[in-house]
Amino acid sequence: MKKIVLFAANGFIGRALIDYVAKNHPDYQLTAVSRSPIKDLPATFKHVQWDGKTLGLWTEELEDAELVVNLAGKSVNCRYNQQNKAAIFSSRLDSTRIIGEAIEECVVKPTCWINAASATIYEHSLERPNTETDGIIGKGFSVNVCKAWEKQFFAFKDLPLRQILLRTTIVLGKEGGVYPVLKKLARFGLGGKMGKGNQQISWIHVTDFCEALWFLFQNNRANGIYNVGSPNPVTNSNFQRELRKSLGISFYLNQPEWMLTAGAIFIGTEKELILKSRFIQPEKLTGLGFRFQFPSIELCLSDLQK
Repeated sequence: MKKIVLFAANGFIGRALIDYVAKNHPDYQLTAVSRSPIKDLPATFKHVQWDGKTLGLWTEELEDAELVVNLAGKSVNCRYNQQNKAAIFSSRLDSTRIIGEAIEECVVKPTCWINAASATIYEHSLERPNTETDGIIGKGFSVNVCKAWEKQFFAFKDLPLRQILLRTTIVLGKEGGVYPVLKKLARFGLGGKMGKGNQQISWIHVTDFCEALWFLFQNNRANGIYNVGSPNPVTNSNFQRELRKSLGISFYLNQPEWMLTAGAIFIGTEKELILKSRFIQPEKLTGLGFRFQFPSIELCLSDLQK
């Protein structure tokens, strides 16, 4: 069978990819690599452990693989103290570096390596969408993480394979990520706009994320950096309105910035994750002919509520 190796397979998106491959591509055998065991792995798939920073027996799985996918990285949903900042950096750079080194040692190298990245690399933008060709790189801690992450990935640019970097936006799915949190807040009455509400939210349904990744893998012309998000971003205010509508909620309170500042401290996160305007267009992805199953936020949220 053709082989896929998926790193950080135990996360929300990793689990979605496992289910996607099992359902849609039964001719592929997937090796799930993670620090901890994975429950309910399909019978034809296998699991291998790693520590995310050193070579080990897991490297054997890369031999003759058609696709390697790396999603590893500590969640940014935390307070940005020195310990967490160091872990955010190291979890991304170490995992990317060690996978590259392992591929270099392969006798029969993989065909395609897809690595996670983030659309957070772009500037805070309210009016102008950032594309791969004319996007403006921002400043600050999160952007520095993204820049170092991408630099580490492309340090292996001389490998004889296709390298695809996914600058991914907010991924919306029932089983994890931000959607269950926002849904719970809305049901508690906190479903109003956050801050001024004019910050742009670029987003993608988890099914479209899996489809886009597979589309790029299958397209031999695909190489380099790709924005991965719906072509129809919305403002925070509009997102919250459509979320309430999908849940059948009429009562809501807006959340001014002072409330978000206090709330972020209380739940152990950073208000930047809510207030930064992430405004991108997937110019290269749509240019290759990719079609979204859930192009609008209305379709996306309606599906997630089923």
